Amino acid sequence: MNREEARKRAKELVSKMTVEEKASQLKFDAEAIDRLGVPAYNWWNEALHGVARAGTATMFPQAIGIAAAFDEDLMKEIGEIVATEGRAKYNESSKRGDRDIYKGLTFWTPNVNIFRDPRWGRGHETYGEDPFLTGKLAVPFIKGVQGDGEYMKAAACAKHFAVHSGPEADRHHFDAKASKKDMEETYLPAFEACVKDADVEAVMGAYNRTNGEPCCGHQVLMKDILRGKWGFQGHYVSDCWAVRDFHENHKVTRVPEESVKLALEMGCDLNCGCTYQKVMNAYRAGLLDEKYITESCERLFTTRFLLGMFDETEYDKIDYTVVECEDHLKVASKAALEGIVLLKNDGVLPLDKNKLKTIGVVGPNADSRVALMGNYHGTSSKFVTVLQGIQNAVGENTRVLYSEGCDLWKENISNLADPFYPDRLSEVQTVADYSDVMVVVLGLDETLEGEEGDTGNQFSSGDKNDLNLPLSQRLLLNSVLECGKPTIVINMSGSAIDLSTADKKASAIIQAWYPGARGGNDVASILFGEVSPSGKLPVTFYGDGKDLPEFTDYSMKNRTYRYYEGVAEYPFGFGLTYGDCVASDMEVSLTADGGADLKITVANKGKVATDDVLQIYIKDVDFAQAVRNHSLCGFKRVHLESGEENVVELHIDRRAFTSVDEDGTRDIFSKNFKLYAGFSQPDKRSAELTGHECVCKDVAL
Repeated sequence: MNREEARKRAKELVSKMTVEEKASQLKFDAEAIDRLGVPAYNWWNEALHGVARAGTATMFPQAIGIAAAFDEDLMKEIGEIVATEGRAKYNESSKRGDRDIYKGLTFWTPNVNIFRDPRWGRGHETYGEDPFLTGKLAVPFIKGVQGDGEYMKAAACAKHFAVHSGPEADRHHFDAKASKKDMEETYLPAFEACVKDADVEAVMGAYNRTNGEPCCGHQVLMKDILRGKWGFQGHYVSDCWAVRDFHENHKVTRVPEESVKLALEMGCDLNCGCTYQKVMNAYRAGLLDEKYITESCERLFTTRFLLGMFDETEYDKIDYTVVECEDHLKVASKAALEGIVLLKNDGVLPLDKNKLKTIGVVGPNADSRVALMGNYHGTSSKFVTVLQGIQNAVGENTRVLYSEGCDLWKENISNLADPFYPDRLSEVQTVADYSDVMVVVLGLDETLEGEEGDTGNQFSSGDKNDLNLPLSQRLLLNSVLECGKPTIVINMSGSAIDLSTADKKASAIIQAWYPGARGGNDVASILFGEVSPSGKLPVTFYGDGKDLPEFTDYSMKNRTYRYYEGVAEYPFGFGLTYGDCVASDMEVSLTADGGADLKITVANKGKVATDDVLQIYIKDVDFAQAVRNHSLCGFKRVHLESGEENVVELHIDRRAFTSVDEDGTRDIFSKNFKLYAGFSQPDKRSAELTGHECVCKDVAL
């Protein structure tokens, strides 16, 4: 069904409703209208990395881990699985009259906010710090969710519009001030891609104000840009209880009825929260014209008709057996394997399990289920921790010794003799003495980085105070390193952590993110060389991060790889393999559409076959207001056998040659550019870490 037909049917149905009935449909928990055959519907559903909060489902790696795969095809496949499992659940719950929360077909995902600051607790819900990468990954995911059938398979929602990335504790009253340049250059492009390239069905407004206006009642963002400049045709939903913040926290209105008026007049069609319970109050008081109620109701029913909720569809026969089926679990494993990033390797990896008699596995995340999951997750029927994955992988002749070692989080430890200090460092040292190699599994989980209000947040409403590992873990790591055994550090976190101690003293470092319910098997596959690592960092690892601006400063100056003025510990786009892939030549041909076609010669000079991610960066060398460093403008995952040489073809869009001036105008301001191709970005630190420089070509338009 096309949108025009769906809109026509929505108008016809809504025209039969009373104003009270129309108002009842603007809440996330929309009421049934029995006389018109309209069942109750709860719009609130989640599917950040698999269907969430609705029982058993395939649990993929957390979004940041999927992003590290730099794989557009994978993103579409995951989106398709989300929609398939979501349909199966919807079919079963509807059949049983269960129309409760998390049972619908409107998924409030993906989160395309830019991970501008590594302290932000919700950053692991995003696709990283780069707007180009974020858009390129979000678009196929959305297309996978929404499908290309006669009806929409499920509805995706780009969130949180816009300029939303902490601090979590202040989000209900905070005014995120961003320049016109930063808006167009960083904060808006991914949303634009979701709307214009993926036809995303919904957009969710953020809690905060942006440049003075609340994001769920924002003239510039919602009317001028979203529906005006970009031509958005879907519906707009508030973040949960964000409209209430208008009068309670932002103080831009005085009472709920005024908040209702502002939100609806700006085009916020659906309220997650309670404020739209006051719609009829605002209408009866003469504050709100009925036309706004009607308009929003029509948009919402357009979505419901597009989803085929009042028809028989090709998706009605999807049954429950698809949920967490073998094929879906294989894709989850693929996502974990592609997203795991090897940050350091002195040659100790891959481990030869036939030569190791004893492996020591220690650390608070070694046997943690929570560290597999991230937030906004579903339920898995089976979990495999890193410890279990290693145990599953080794043969009968290899012993695995284990010690938890310490709590995940414990600060203010005065000394190890403290009777209230429960850590077991002597046990860890014993394990090290008896082991041939040590695997130390550290990091965070959703109790240490997450959303404001999440149960279990230990500090800063889900944000991080700094980039250090918790003190208990730093003591544990030092204790292991002092033992002198070859040590592999596995960091499980959704964000940048200061790994400087491990970088100096450990034999290898793996960034495993939150790899999904059975991710322990995938980590083990990397450790023992069954698969070569090929993930790339979608964020910069800054080291201690002490040179970063204030968390509340939304200027992009000195943030992310495009603007950072320091030397990264591990740069954006970095990640090692067990092969040795290089780019040796690049041909550039300008095209009639204003872009460029590239042919890049790549080769694997190593002894191990591997996937790797070819990356293209661009630098405007003339325009003074161009991005300070360089910008990702293309990427492609490739597979190269040992010794194989190949030519990879890529098209770079005209937009790559544009820059943004201080007035927020995007245009081509220059004729001279540098294009870089390689398996990392073209900075000195990446060259130092990989041993290879990117190929560079001067391009004149």
